[in-house]
Amino acid sequence: MRQIVLDTETTGLSWEKGNRVVEIGCVELVERRPTGRTFQRYLNPDCEFEPGAQEVTGLTVEFLADKPRFADVVEEFLAFVDGAEVIIHNAAFDIGFLDAELARIGTHHGRMRERVQVEDSLAMARQRFPGQRNSLDALCKRLGVDNSHRLLHGALLDAQLLAEAYLAMTAGQGEIGFASATQDVTVVLVTPTTIASDAAARPRVHVSDEDNLAHETRLAGIRAKSGACVWDLSPS
Repeated sequence: MRQIVLDTETTGLSWEKGNRVVEIGCVELVERRPTGRTFQRYLNPDCEFEPGAQEVTGLTVEFLADKPRFADVVEEFLAFVDGAEVIIHNAAFDIGFLDAELARIGTHHGRMRERVQVEDSLAMARQRFPGQRNSLDALCKRLGVDNSHRLLHGALLDAQLLAEAYLAMTAGQGEIGFASATQDVTVVLVTPTTIASDAAARPRVHVSDEDNLAHETRLAGIRAKSGACVWDLSPS
């Protein structure tokens, strides 16, 4: 599974009022592992920042004056995200801005949700941690993600932090990983026994002490990040 963790920085809070995207940052995950591939571009918005927005990002109109416009990078950006599951914190905000940028250069590129599957990590966090603060900073603190270097908002930095927070928040849902792809796992099969005359023969698997220790170590890691794991739950 290919996932893209995405964040944008903008000149203000509302694309409907003409605010524009000034930075896009993306981090690629494949099978829940960072591949090292990223996409980051600063963009010339051709407009001023709203009061307060410039202080949040540290970006200025002067710094962005010689940067490409969205239309100059759209093909490269879409090629990077096309077909992926895109993970965004407060997805409606970023998707709204990106759709507005796409619309400004014509209808031939369509809309973001026509090209990618969108997963809102804020909605996921609110379900996972109801009644708690679920900003990116709050999630990092809760899940043990070091964000001490986040002095200003930056799209690529925030995408990298969100990728770590998302993986920690969803640990155990699709990531078992008791052994890496390069490790040899020895499974000893013994003669199967029949539970009932009409039941299919089922093999028994011998698990070594070393494998049991690895299993318990992995569960301890999941509990540390997520507070619990499915193995701790009593059957209903």
